[in-house]
Amino acid sequence: MERDGLPVIPVSGEMHYSRVPRDQWRDRLNLMKAGGITVVATYAFWIHHEPQRDAVSFAGRLDIAAFIDLCAELGLAVVVRIGPWCHGEVRNGGFPDWVQDAPVRHRTDDPAYLALVEPWLRQLGSQVAPFCGPEGPVLAVQLENELYDQPGHISTLKRLAIDSGITAPFYTATAWGSADLPLEDVIPLFGGYGDGFWVDADEPWDPSFRAHFFFSHEWDDPGIGADLRTAPRTSSSAQSPYPPATCELGGGMATAYHRRPRPTGLDIAAVAHNKIGSGSAWQGYYMYTGGINPSSADHSYTTPLQESHDSGYPNDLPQYDYDFHAPIGASGRLNSSHTLLRRQHAFLDAFGSSLGPMESKLPPRGPAGVDDVTTLRWALRSDGQSAFLFITWHQPHVPLNTYEDARFDVTMGDKRTLFPRGAVAIPSGTLAHWPLGLVINGVELEWATASPLTTLQDGTITVLVLTAEYDIPLTWKWADGVTVTPYGDSEGDASTGPGTVTRMQVYRCSTPTTHIDVVVLPAADADRVWVLGDGAERQVVLSDHPVWRDVDGVLHGRSPVPEPDAHRYQPSAHAFVPVLARPPQSPAGRHQLPVTLLRPARQVPGSYGESGGRASAPSQEDLRRLGASYRIDVPHGQGHGRRELEIEWTGDIAQLTVDNRVVADRFWDSAPWIVDLDALTAGAGAELVMTVLPLSCDHSVNLPTEARAILSRHDQQHDAPSVDLVNWQHWVESPTRGRA
Repeated sequence: MERDGLPVIPVSGEMHYSRVPRDQWRDRLNLMKAGGITVVATYAFWIHHEPQRDAVSFAGRLDIAAFIDLCAELGLAVVVRIGPWCHGEVRNGGFPDWVQDAPVRHRTDDPAYLALVEPWLRQLGSQVAPFCGPEGPVLAVQLENELYDQPGHISTLKRLAIDSGITAPFYTATAWGSADLPLEDVIPLFGGYGDGFWVDADEPWDPSFRAHFFFSHEWDDPGIGADLRTAPRTSSSAQSPYPPATCELGGGMATAYHRRPRPTGLDIAAVAHNKIGSGSAWQGYYMYTGGINPSSADHSYTTPLQESHDSGYPNDLPQYDYDFHAPIGASGRLNSSHTLLRRQHAFLDAFGSSLGPMESKLPPRGPAGVDDVTTLRWALRSDGQSAFLFITWHQPHVPLNTYEDARFDVTMGDKRTLFPRGAVAIPSGTLAHWPLGLVINGVELEWATASPLTTLQDGTITVLVLTAEYDIPLTWKWADGVTVTPYGDSEGDASTGPGTVTRMQVYRCSTPTTHIDVVVLPAADADRVWVLGDGAERQVVLSDHPVWRDVDGVLHGRSPVPEPDAHRYQPSAHAFVPVLARPPQSPAGRHQLPVTLLRPARQVPGSYGESGGRASAPSQEDLRRLGASYRIDVPHGQGHGRRELEIEWTGDIAQLTVDNRVVADRFWDSAPWIVDLDALTAGAGAELVMTVLPLSCDHSVNLPTEARAILSRHDQQHDAPSVDLVNWQHWVESPTRGRA
């Protein structure tokens, strides 16, 4: 893929505009962009826009035109996933009930079905078309979703989209499940989830999940959507002529009632890292920003909008919660996956023009299968002259031991490279991409045991930023004729590498005719790094809390502590200098809120029924009758900051109500429940109540291992939830921009 004539690896992240309050769109998009997302993908859920026939709404959080316009303002391209069947854990896969109940052959070229679809696409096109065309932000249009045996129908949908003004450089379709696609009309896109809710509660970690923790040139995932397929497919109709690209790498995972996976940030980053090493030409995540389903109060919806057993779906989902354990949670709080993924994305931004054309190669002796926990997992992307060597040594559920005595033998052209000089141990949890033959401004780094992060520009001098790995000494070899000189008190032997990196190191690497600077960040600092902007405007910032650049280039951030602590690397000083912020307009900090028991819980049954062998969620009446209720006393007044509730609780299901109106819910998996307090519309005098339904130890739900351990020692009948109010202050860089 190319942009402006140069190879590029796009990074798309899913955000559903209709699941995020409109006044929070800019915040989420800024956090996505700060995380290295360059393309925003979004479903247009038909049921959200037209729950009643001929009553289409694009108001409020449904204003897709305003959403795309905001993406364009922030410099983000857009992929519109128009369905009309979308899935996304939405009721009927996104069909309004009146479409679902229509006597037509859905998702086919049945004229009666197309007669329902065409008016909707014309309405959608009236909003989207102004943003299409060569100068518009709409980069791609996805047609349908997880449709396996109707290639002609996908071509029909493309024609209808074009007739409705919904045009784009790329049209795509999901290709997993060996889908039969019209490859002359669409680019096939793939996915990869390291865990999922769509298998039965008593099933172990599925091989289709395990496979994504290995490098592979097999891009199909037979597990995604398998619980909705009527029959397995074994092969597609044609070999794809396109480079491998993804639209659904698991940015997290939704929580179903019967199975509640909770992937870690490292789990999510490992799958993504493997796809890059395996040759991905497009990194696409589902989800990147979590959300909340619209409520009946928003647009007079008469039925719950989530998929459930009541709607014929195999799984029960929360009525409101769609946090998805995404890099950016439903409240806007960042998860650890955001940290790890934004480092990968900074690498793709800075080195994508080199990496994009590189072919992926697997070692001659790879793992024997998905149960192999002893063979090191690595791959090479190379153009024959230079390369990046990818190592992923992590997986969940079945731990990996430290891999001892690793050394690599790589041949490119007539040059053979054995590195590092001595064998190294690869600790469990390592995600690394090491350079070979990396040339920056005429200075060649033959190899290094550190991962390139980005490059900066200091006038005519290019700065290469590397990140050291945890518990792996940094050694390197520069080409003959390159002199390496440390700045200041940088440690170790500069010619062979500094060894163990505990603090930032800076070097001048010179040939007789040119030179570059090299910054090496220790692994701990790499976990705090943000790479913002691009080209000559690119900058590296260290911060424990979110930072982003606004459209005017000014640095913004938010912090839960009174004194924001952000530092920007200043190439001329060879050091990080404090970012100077204007005095914040709101306080920061946290304190525990009073929680008062209103009604104790009653004994709960071991089951509330099932559908297809999977446990059904309790009803609203079950929660009212059996759950414990607690009043949460919240001080009023929002100020200029953000307010979150951070709730620690144990049970089965929890709900929040404002004056007896349900506004949020959650299935318990041991993760803290983070709630955007200011989005609850709880005005002065409103009563905020949390209802917690205990979980029977005999219930047939699949919980994370740590959740089971908590459940076994927790007294659900008497232990009240702990609720902290977290105040985040928004700060803005002072006019001096923090530069010396």
